[in-house]
Amino acid sequence: MTKQIQEVIVVEGRDDTKRLREVFPNVDTIETHGSAINDAVLEKIALAQEKRGVIVFTDPDFHGEKIRKIISQNVPGVKHAFLPRADAKPYKKGSLGVEHANPAAILRALDHLYTQTSETHQEVTQADLLDHDLLDGPDAKHRRERLGDILHIGYTNGKQLLKRLAMFQISRADFLAAVAELDKGEQ
Repeated sequence: MTKQIQEVIVVEGRDDTKRLREVFPNVDTIETHGSAINDAVLEKIALAQEKRGVIVFTDPDFHGEKIRKIISQNVPGVKHAFLPRADAKPYKKGSLGVEHANPAAILRALDHLYTQTSETHQEVTQADLLDHDLLDGPDAKHRRERLGDILHIGYTNGKQLLKRLAMFQISRADFLAAVAELDKGEQ
């Protein structure tokens, strides 16, 4: 039996909707049709959030992050699902996208939802990020990408990582466990 999704999922386009319906035949989506979200789309998302809840599931790229920011600023309390960049690569050519993910990757992403909160409590510090080679060094970018995959919070640059850890209330213990898993995988 296929898992049911109660919330409405916000995606970027019809190919994303098509891919999601291969995994969840009865899923409802709202398509943003790109990163220039208009007021009508934001109103639909706000109504969906009020009635059923919303999961933002955008591509793991610049435009997907821009859409997340716009929605989060305008519709508080939405949930976020993040697809690792490796799972969003096209088979031949094209850009990263939800439409390229296999069903297992989609299920994993939707099993790890985060709700953005306006009250942030910073348990992880910039010094922690430096100590674990997440801000500086030749492998920092790769380590941040892998950490984002392990924690299911998506890829971030160094400045965004600290913000996202606080925004999604990632505890220091969870952060350290993820870093340990990251270090173990690199050995």
